Amino acid sequence: MNKEQLPAALQAQIGQLLGSSEWFTMDQERITGFGHLTADPDPMHIDSAWAKKHSPYGNTIAFGFLTISMLTAMNHSVIDYDREERSGESGFALNYGFDKLRLLSPVPVGSRIRGHFKMHSVTERDPGEYLIKLDVEVEIEGQERPALAAEWLSLWVASLDNQRIANRE
Repeated sequence: MNKEQLPAALQAQIGQLLGSSEWFTMDQERITGFGHLTADPDPMHIDSAWAKKHSPYGNTIAFGFLTISMLTAMNHSVIDYDREERSGESGFALNYGFDKLRLLSPVPVGSRIRGHFKMHSVTERDPGEYLIKLDVEVEIEGQERPALAAEWLSLWVASLDNQRIANRE
Protein backbone atom coordinates (compact mmCIF):
# COMPACT_ATOMS: atom_id res chain seq x y z
CA MET A 1 0.00 0.00 0.00
CA ASN A 2 1.44 3.38 -0.92
CA LYS A 3 1.24 6.57 1.13
CA GLU A 4 -1.73 7.92 -0.81
CA GLN A 5 -3.81 4.79 -0.13
CA LEU A 6 -3.11 4.75 3.60
CA PRO A 7 -5.65 7.38 4.79
CA ALA A 8 -8.52 5.77 2.87
CA ALA A 9 -7.58 2.31 4.15
CA LEU A 10 -7.47 3.56 7.74
CA GLN A 11 -10.74 5.48 7.42
CA ALA A 12 -12.46 2.37 6.03
CA GLN A 13 -11.59 0.51 9.24
CA ILE A 14 -13.29 2.95 11.63
CA GLY A 15 -15.75 1.05 13.80
CA GLN A 16 -14.33 -2.29 12.67
CA LEU A 17 -12.85 -4.99 14.88
CA LEU A 18 -9.25 -5.29 13.71
CA GLY A 19 -8.87 -8.59 15.49
CA SER A 20 -8.11 -10.44 18.69
CA SER A 21 -4.60 -11.33 19.73
CA GLU A 22 -3.19 -14.68 20.61
CA TRP A 23 -3.39 -15.69 24.27
CA PHE A 24 -0.52 -14.71 26.59
CA THR A 25 0.04 -16.55 29.88
CA MET A 26 0.73 -14.38 32.88
CA ASP A 27 2.90 -16.88 34.72
CA GLN A 28 4.92 -16.11 37.84
CA GLU A 29 8.18 -15.90 35.90
CA ARG A 30 6.80 -13.11 33.68
CA ILE A 31 5.30 -11.26 36.66
CA THR A 32 8.43 -11.53 38.82
CA GLY A 33 10.67 -10.56 35.89
CA PHE A 34 8.58 -7.44 35.32
CA GLY A 35 8.86 -6.57 39.02
CA HIS A 36 12.65 -6.87 38.88
CA LEU A 37 12.93 -4.87 35.64
CA THR A 38 10.85 -2.04 37.06
CA ALA A 39 12.45 -2.11 40.54
CA ASP A 40 9.06 -2.89 42.13
CA PRO A 41 9.41 -5.83 44.55
CA ASP A 42 5.78 -5.66 45.76
CA PRO A 43 5.09 -9.06 47.42
CA MET A 44 1.46 -9.02 46.21
CA HIS A 45 2.96 -9.63 42.78
CA ILE A 46 6.23 -11.51 43.27
CA ASP A 47 5.91 -13.50 46.52
CA SER A 48 3.32 -16.26 46.28
CA ALA A 49 3.73 -17.35 49.94
CA TRP A 50 3.13 -13.79 51.11
CA ALA A 51 0.21 -13.32 48.70
CA LYS A 52 -1.48 -16.56 49.79
CA LYS A 53 -1.38 -15.33 53.39
CA HIS A 54 -2.05 -11.59 53.00
CA SER A 55 -3.55 -10.83 49.60
CA PRO A 56 -7.33 -10.58 49.12
CA TYR A 57 -6.80 -12.53 45.87
CA GLY A 58 -5.33 -15.65 47.53
CA ASN A 59 -2.26 -15.63 45.30
CA THR A 60 -0.11 -13.26 43.30
CA ILE A 61 -1.57 -11.08 40.58
CA ALA A 62 0.05 -9.43 37.56
CA PHE A 63 1.19 -5.84 37.87
CA GLY A 64 -1.28 -3.49 36.20
CA PHE A 65 1.58 -1.93 34.27
CA LEU A 66 2.60 -5.41 33.06
CA THR A 67 -0.88 -5.88 31.62
CA ILE A 68 -0.59 -2.48 29.93
CA SER A 69 2.86 -3.31 28.58
CA MET A 70 1.51 -6.46 26.91
CA LEU A 71 -0.62 -4.31 24.58
CA THR A 72 2.24 -3.95 22.10
CA ALA A 73 2.78 -7.72 21.80
CA MET A 74 -0.97 -8.23 21.53
CA ASN A 75 -1.22 -5.58 18.82
CA HIS A 76 1.64 -7.16 16.86
CA SER A 77 -0.22 -10.46 17.07
CA VAL A 78 -3.25 -8.82 15.39
CA ILE A 79 -1.59 -6.55 12.85
CA ASP A 80 0.78 -8.14 10.33
CA TYR A 81 4.11 -6.81 11.48
CA ASP A 82 7.16 -8.18 9.68
CA ARG A 83 10.29 -6.69 11.25
CA GLU A 84 12.54 -8.06 8.50
CA GLU A 85 10.63 -6.34 5.69
CA ARG A 86 10.01 -3.13 7.63
CA SER A 87 12.19 -0.49 6.01
CA GLY A 88 10.22 2.57 7.08
CA GLU A 89 9.74 3.62 3.47
CA SER A 90 5.94 3.58 3.75
CA GLY A 91 5.99 5.02 7.25
CA PHE A 92 6.07 4.04 10.88
CA ALA A 93 3.98 4.19 14.03
CA LEU A 94 4.88 5.90 17.28
CA ASN A 95 3.19 5.18 20.59
CA TYR A 96 1.34 8.38 21.51
CA GLY A 97 -0.30 7.37 24.79
CA PHE A 98 -3.88 6.94 25.93
CA ASP A 99 -7.02 9.04 26.06
CA LYS A 100 -8.60 6.66 28.54
CA LEU A 101 -7.18 3.70 30.42
CA ARG A 102 -8.82 1.66 33.14
CA LEU A 103 -7.55 -1.42 34.96
CA LEU A 104 -10.86 -3.15 35.67
CA SER A 105 -9.91 -6.56 37.10
CA PRO A 106 -6.77 -8.08 38.58
CA VAL A 107 -5.04 -10.71 36.48
CA PRO A 108 -4.36 -13.78 38.67
CA VAL A 109 -1.07 -15.62 38.24
CA GLY A 110 -1.42 -18.37 35.66
CA SER A 111 -4.21 -16.58 33.78
CA ARG A 112 -4.24 -16.17 30.04
CA ILE A 113 -5.06 -12.79 28.55
CA ARG A 114 -5.67 -11.52 25.04
CA GLY A 115 -6.45 -8.17 23.49
CA HIS A 116 -9.32 -7.15 21.24
CA PHE A 117 -8.63 -4.15 18.99
CA LYS A 118 -11.19 -1.95 17.25
CA MET A 119 -10.47 1.11 15.10
CA HIS A 120 -12.02 4.12 16.86
CA SER A 121 -10.85 7.06 14.76
CA VAL A 122 -8.21 8.43 12.42
CA THR A 123 -7.36 12.14 12.41
CA GLU A 124 -4.86 13.84 10.13
CA ARG A 125 -2.71 16.08 12.32
CA ASP A 126 -0.21 17.31 9.74
CA PRO A 127 0.31 16.30 6.11
CA GLY A 128 1.40 12.67 6.26
CA GLU A 129 0.74 12.29 10.01
CA TYR A 130 -2.33 10.49 11.33
CA LEU A 131 -3.43 10.12 14.93
CA ILE A 132 -4.98 6.66 15.24
CA LYS A 133 -7.19 5.80 18.19
CA LEU A 134 -7.88 2.15 18.97
CA ASP A 135 -10.46 0.86 21.42
CA VAL A 136 -8.76 -1.94 23.31
CA GLU A 137 -10.10 -4.48 25.75
CA VAL A 138 -7.95 -7.11 27.46
CA GLU A 139 -9.88 -10.28 28.22
CA ILE A 140 -8.99 -12.68 31.02
CA GLU A 141 -9.78 -16.22 29.90
CA GLY A 142 -12.82 -17.57 31.72
CA GLN A 143 -13.76 -14.26 33.33
CA GLU A 144 -16.62 -12.01 32.33
CA ARG A 145 -15.04 -8.72 33.40
CA PRO A 146 -12.01 -7.56 31.36
CA ALA A 147 -8.64 -6.77 32.87
CA LEU A 148 -8.29 -3.49 30.98
CA ALA A 149 -10.21 -1.10 28.74
CA ALA A 150 -8.45 1.72 26.92
CA GLU A 151 -8.41 4.21 24.09
CA TRP A 152 -4.86 3.78 22.79
CA LEU A 153 -3.25 6.40 20.56
CA SER A 154 -0.61 5.93 17.87
CA LEU A 155 0.86 8.48 15.54
CA TRP A 156 1.34 7.11 12.01
CA VAL A 157 3.97 9.04 10.07
CA ALA A 158 3.50 8.21 6.40
CA SER A 159 7.14 8.68 5.38
CA LEU A 160 10.50 8.94 7.01
CA ASP A 161 11.03 12.55 7.87
CA ASN A 162 13.30 12.11 10.85
CA GLN A 163 14.21 15.78 11.13
CA ARG A 164 10.54 16.82 11.34
CA ILE A 165 9.83 14.17 14.01
CA ALA A 166 13.00 14.97 15.99
CA ASN A 167 12.02 18.66 16.12
CA ARG A 168 8.47 18.05 17.42
CA GLU A 169 7.58 19.68 20.69
